[in-house]
Amino acid sequence: MSTSMSKGEKRVSMQHRLILKNIFVNAILVLSASCTVFQVWAGDSNGSHPMELRGIMQNLGKNMQVVTDGISREDWELVIKTAPLIADHPQPSFSERVRVLSFIGGDVGKFRDYDKQTHQAARDLVQAAMQENGQMVIAAFAHLQNTCLTCHQSFRKPFVEHFYGQH
Repeated sequence: MSTSMSKGEKRVSMQHRLILKNIFVNAILVLSASCTVFQVWAGDSNGSHPMELRGIMQNLGKNMQVVTDGISREDWELVIKTAPLIADHPQPSFSERVRVLSFIGGDVGKFRDYDKQTHQAARDLVQAAMQENGQMVIAAFAHLQNTCLTCHQSFRKPFVEHFYGQH
């Protein structure tokens, strides 16, 4: 924390700590479940070469966990350092992107909009962490999680069925 803050500003109420703890516990539960789903979504279920998307999703899941840890400890520097890895994550190769976008077809605009929202939400998270404002950070992280979830709810099931033959 900044040394320019008053003692009153440095003190965090019991209620604030309880909220952070609850958010942390819930986020870990969601992320643990999400990591398993990410592996199925972009994983190698049929013995073929896994898609690059699998590794990208796994890294995103790990980075989300690091951000969750940073938020729970109010380690704003860790959040500032990690959120850009989410905002500017690597993309699959051109051929894999063509394959995925060809499958998505008429929903490409929707898919790209979700992706754009997710990248912006991660950048907003950086800005909130730079202000060392816990409430803003939590709100920005919740927004980031929601953008990911919205995309996954729209595209995960058909993606898995098409690329991995799972129902």
